[in-house]
Amino acid sequence: MILTLPTALTLFRILLIPVMVIVFYLPFEAARLWAAAIFTVGALTDVLDGWIARRWGMGSAFGAFLDPVADKLAVTVALILVVQAHPTPWLALLAAVIVGREITISALREWMAEIGARGAVAVAWVGKLKTVVQMVAIIALLLGPALPPLPAQLVGEWLLALAAALTLWSGFDYLRAAWPALSGRPR
Repeated sequence: MILTLPTALTLFRILLIPVMVIVFYLPFEAARLWAAAIFTVGALTDVLDGWIARRWGMGSAFGAFLDPVADKLAVTVALILVVQAHPTPWLALLAAVIVGREITISALREWMAEIGARGAVAVAWVGKLKTVVQMVAIIALLLGPALPPLPAQLVGEWLLALAAALTLWSGFDYLRAAWPALSGRPR
């Protein structure tokens, strides 16, 4: 296997996850600011690796597998940090909706691929919008009290609520597209 630049960026994104966790818990005032910056770098490399792979035809089977894994790991770990730092039922519920949908849709995609119908659950525009809103929300929540004059926590909570709503919407779209195969009825 040849390691392409997009795949190297994806691996880099995975390596940033434990760094973000360690930095988040460091005992200095700007720790959350730095953790948010690390998450932001990871989110930007996600955009960059996809663009490079498409632009220069550097996609690979390993990269196609690893990219969504890296995304889900980064988002899940960041949500755990956010909920742990601000343990409210509201944030826990929003995080559970987002993580639960990711697990469900990943399983659905795997099953659809197994029966040869992966194309029925392709990424739609609402999923891309969800990802952008979710990333901005997580960045704001990681910042939280690190930016006292700005209401980063409140903005992050509202954006995470919007991301959770978009998550449910896109999840139902995926399930609706897969329903003929799930119900055993031909389309």
